[in-house]
Amino acid sequence: MDKNSYQEKMKQQLDEWQAEMDKLQAKAKEASADMQAKYQEEIETLRQKRDEMQEEYEKVHSSSMEAWEEFKKGADQAWDNMAQAMKSAMNRFK
Repeated sequence: MDKNSYQEKMKQQLDEWQAEMDKLQAKAKEASADMQAKYQEEIETLRQKRDEMQEEYEKVHSSSMEAWEEFKKGADQAWDNMAQAMKSAMNRFK
């Protein structure tokens, strides 16, 4: 996969994860006080992971065509971490 395709894939996934986080936020507002705290804790964890992913996206985006492969490794790890956290959160709050 070339740099431009990889960036587009990352951007689309970030947008999808943000939409899922927005759904969780909406559910949190409708939940009981006890559940709201659990939702907020999970949402904060997801925000941290999303921020890490966004940082990696920026590194890839600003890297030269020659250097982007180096940044791809970090982005792939952040991607995996975010995907696991999102899957866990979505399963927890079905």
